[in-house]
This record gives sequence, C-alpha cells and structure tokens, in this order.
Amino acid sequence: MDHAASPPSDNPPGESSTASSPRTRALTEVPALTEAAIELLRTPNSLAMLSADDALVVVTHMRLVTFPAGALMLREGDQSPNSYMLLVLTGDVSVEMNDPASTHPMEVSVLGPGSLIGEMALLDGEARSVSCVATSTVQAGGLSRKALERLIEVHPKVAARLMVAIAKRLADRLRAAGQQLAMMSQIGKI
Repeated sequence: MDHAASPPSDNPPGESSTASSPRTRALTEVPALTEAAIELLRTPNSLAMLSADDALVVVTHMRLVTFPAGALMLREGDQSPNSYMLLVLTGDVSVEMNDPASTHPMEVSVLGPGSLIGEMALLDGEARSVSCVATSTVQAGGLSRKALERLIEVHPKVAARLMVAIAKRLADRLRAAGQQLAMMSQIGKI
C-alpha cells in the first residue's frame, strides 16, 4: 500500500488539504497524546534540551496525523513548499533510501515513539533525504512550516530553543555519520 501523505495542514479539524491526505486535527484535542508528545519531545531521541513548558508551547502548534500501516509518510526527493516535521507518538516507521543497485529501497533504520522525522526539510525546505513508511498504524504530531513561522512570531524564545535543539540533534547525527565513515575506512584497510 502506498498512501502518499501531505503535510500536517492548518485546515480545520477533520478536513484535509487533498483527497489522499491523512486527516489532521489539533494535537491538543487528545489530552493523552498531548501529554505523551510533551514527554517524548524531551527524550534524548527528540529534543532533550526543551523544558516541559517549552514542549507544551510547541505541542500547541502541532497537528495530530494518523497513518495506516504501509502508508508513505515522507517521500525521498520530495521538495514540497509545505515542509513539516513529525514526532512519532505511537507505532513504528521504516526509514528507507533508494538503492541504485536494486529495484527495492534499502531500509536504513526503524524508528518508534519519540523519534523525529523530517526536521531537516522543515528547517531548510530542501528535498527529503529519505522515505519514511509506517510499518504499523502511526500517530504523529506534525509541525508544519507555517506553524513554525507562527511559533516564531508568537513565542520567539521557545522557537529559538526549538531550532537550537533541532540543530544540536542534526549535528550529533552528522558527527555519528562521520565516525561511522572513519570506522568503515579503517575496516577497508585491514
């Protein structure tokens, strides 16, 4: 099943931007998921630098999005002007890259609750670097580019802390990738 997903929109609850888009509603309409999102945003997998108050402010700008198992959540190479980031609340997501040597994508990772996906495209608006597929039903909190812009206008200090936390997370991943490449280079010399 290949359900192409659209970003969390700013449409009224229950309405979607296109016929194939998942339905969204304000994350704060579901108190249990709101509390989970606040806690998950503050885990090492996400943005541990945020305080509980900061996380609550961010969550009030998020939309709840549900993807059925098999749904394509993000498509590698997609460069939508409506970029968004997703915080996985429930379910599992397969992170995949196109493999030029194969007709099938290569699974890079499997992520679960507390994981962020799509944060690079949210910040820079560039094409998605990987595809993400729901391996089970996934509920996620989505932060769209428009919602981030509103957060910057209304809560500039929280938005700054959010962006610093995302930048730190990206820097940590870049350092880890560099270490992996160095290790692979050494293995090749043996």
